[in-house]
Amino acid sequence: MDFDYTPQQQDLRDAVAKLGKRYGHEYFVRKAKAGEHSDELWQDAGRLGYLGVSVPEEFGGGGGGITELAIVCEELAAAGSPLLLLVVSPAIVSTIVNRHGTPAQRSALLPGFADGSLKMCFAITEPDAGSNFHKLSTVARASSDGYVLTGRKVYISGVDECSHVLVVARLADERTGKLKPALFLVPCDAPGLTASKLEMEIVSPENQFLLFLDDVEVPASALIGEDVEAGLPALFAGLNPERITVAAMACGVARYALERASTYAATRSVWGRPIGSHQGVAHPLAHAHIQVELARLMVAKAAALYDAGRDLEAGVAANMAKYASADAAALAVDTAIQALGGNGMTTEYGVATLLGSVRAGRIAPVSREMILNFVAQHLLGQEKSY
Repeated sequence: MDFDYTPQQQDLRDAVAKLGKRYGHEYFVRKAKAGEHSDELWQDAGRLGYLGVSVPEEFGGGGGGITELAIVCEELAAAGSPLLLLVVSPAIVSTIVNRHGTPAQRSALLPGFADGSLKMCFAITEPDAGSNFHKLSTVARASSDGYVLTGRKVYISGVDECSHVLVVARLADERTGKLKPALFLVPCDAPGLTASKLEMEIVSPENQFLLFLDDVEVPASALIGEDVEAGLPALFAGLNPERITVAAMACGVARYALERASTYAATRSVWGRPIGSHQGVAHPLAHAHIQVELARLMVAKAAALYDAGRDLEAGVAANMAKYASADAAALAVDTAIQALGGNGMTTEYGVATLLGSVRAGRIAPVSREMILNFVAQHLLGQEKSY
């Protein structure tokens, strides 16, 4: 049992933290409120190799795993710039392509993921299916030279920044006729694909969209893998890294909020003493810090299990990491705001701007209630409740 990062991993953490501090939370908020994207930060992270840390070296990447990508997600968030598309493009789509794409797909796409020049989004959630991806209504049917996709998707991040969207649809198995999950690479400018921006109460430079697929035609090469059998394994190959990196990002946001609050409490004097000398201020901050550190341990465990190829155990740990980190981040931000008092609600002090994102973290990409259902059923032997 080793709780230390390797020297290379620690160097990565330090380097990404340095980059993050060059931009910081003011940059993040300024871009969000101007309706702009964090392009400069993304491009710098790509140029320095941080976006491709989990891409194999043969395709220009760093040759690391989800552990390294989680470090990147956490440290940028800890600097006040949590980038959701780090989760979507490198963690989900790049991992799926790497593990389940055809040789041609890997050769064509992974170099772009490695240097950040290729950015893709991911579309699974639907207005009516909720958490039950077995009931997706988006379907694909075979055509003479490819596939035709029809359906709707909702809460799709970054469509306006990406070249392609990886769409999860259901495709008929030629042998059985049953509909099975299948993944398709769809150009964001494909005829029949329209995107409608959703207005969200979240301060973020990354936007959310409702997608409509109206007989969108894609070539046969758009299907991830050789056939429909690749769909389900490919889907889970992306969902576990999603949970792990979302959890890492939440831990980073929590660290940022607690650092702001701790500095404030140590320097803000009332009645001749720093407010942090009072247990009513110090203890809640200490409690939140403990919860964040516990969540970080579970993130590290989940990432290590995934990188070791222990997918079943990694799935369990990834869900727990996501649950723990979402709660810890919500607690940390709320506690930080309380410590700052009225200043905590101002844009200037940079804490309340995180409220929307940490609250959303308890809902997406999987709700805390569904994680509790999973743990109760699969780990504690309780009857399925849904």
